[in-house]
Amino acid sequence: MTDHTSDIPLIQEPRLWQNEQWTAQVIKNDDDDGWAVAMFKSGESEPALVGPWTMGRDKKNPKPLDGSAFITLVKTASEFVRRSEQQLHAQLHQSVIVNGQGQGRVTVLLDIVPDEDNPYAMLSAQDEGGDMLAEVKVDAGFKLNRQTAQAWVDADFAKPASGRR
Repeated sequence: MTDHTSDIPLIQEPRLWQNEQWTAQVIKNDDDDGWAVAMFKSGESEPALVGPWTMGRDKKNPKPLDGSAFITLVKTASEFVRRSEQQLHAQLHQSVIVNGQGQGRVTVLLDIVPDEDNPYAMLSAQDEGGDMLAEVKVDAGFKLNRQTAQAWVDADFAKPASGRR
């Protein structure tokens, strides 16, 4: 496998700093007379993070970007993206553990498929060993909590009525 990242020119200018994965761009802050820095992940048209940027000594122009500031910005933007991905994953994949009738503890999972045209979710149940007990397609707005999970298990996994959030 060939590494082509060395073919990418890296920019290191006072208002634009770049590595293979991130670009920092100092921009005029539309909200006031100050400056902001936008962090773009490679291949993305929208910034992953925008934050305030320090004024220079003349109190008119922005402080120039440098290596240590860029490293800090990359760490901050990477952490922000990671947390956003974790939050989205938590919203789309939920689970609750309830007591089953003869099955012991049952893990009920809700996996939401955020399709633009037809969003839906898969409600499933697993026994303590991880074996699938049941699976049914439900409305994407189905509210999974201990009560709805227990009711589904108690009803022998009959398709639940639409429980909206």
